[in-house]
Amino acid sequence: MTTERILIVDDEETLCEVLKINLENEGYDVDIALSAEQALTYNIKDYSLILLDIMMGEISGIKMAKMLKADVNTADIPIIFCTARDTEDDMIMGLNIGADDYIVKPYTIRNVIARVKSVLRRTSSHKNPTISTEKKTSLKVDGLHLDLEFKRCTVDGVEVKLTKKEFELLAYLISHRGKICSREQILNSVWSDEVVVLDRTIDVNITRLRSKIGSYGSYIVTRSGFGYGFNN
Repeated sequence: MTTERILIVDDEETLCEVLKINLENEGYDVDIALSAEQALTYNIKDYSLILLDIMMGEISGIKMAKMLKADVNTADIPIIFCTARDTEDDMIMGLNIGADDYIVKPYTIRNVIARVKSVLRRTSSHKNPTISTEKKTSLKVDGLHLDLEFKRCTVDGVEVKLTKKEFELLAYLISHRGKICSREQILNSVWSDEVVVLDRTIDVNITRLRSKIGSYGSYIVTRSGFGYGFNN
């Protein structure tokens, strides 16, 4: 079995070394970069996960994450932000970029390891029930089409750029068309029940989805106190 590789990108060298030692004790292969500039000289696509600080040098963690998500070779690599920036807006911004989790400093090593394991377990498995159950390769509702193999969304034949979480959320809702899915069900399927996610995260992603898919946004329905559904 191939050892999963983790890249830590943080300008606090001592913290990086502590994380490296503890993650290696868990069986991971770990590298350190003390800046985004240094990290970008590595072969990023070879890593299974990136632990990324936000406040660094000229290239911030946010800027680096955007660069990785915009590159087809690195877009699917999970990112966990580890940062002292602890406002709700900061967290929502990080998650909207496409990060898989957001950990606020100071944190415990046990917490980081638990989050790393959870994200890797979720993203390394190719058995996401909202994407590949029964070998289904696409979802289509009128002019709204999701290609589950190539992770593409088209609206009336025009491709629409969705983040990883937006795509998975839309796929989940369409797969459960005609029923209301609770917040808990959505979190467990799209974000995993072992990852701390703000309640507003679902609302933010729903709002963005409705905007991006045009007239089909009205198919996403809200039932206050119950959850969300897809009904056409």
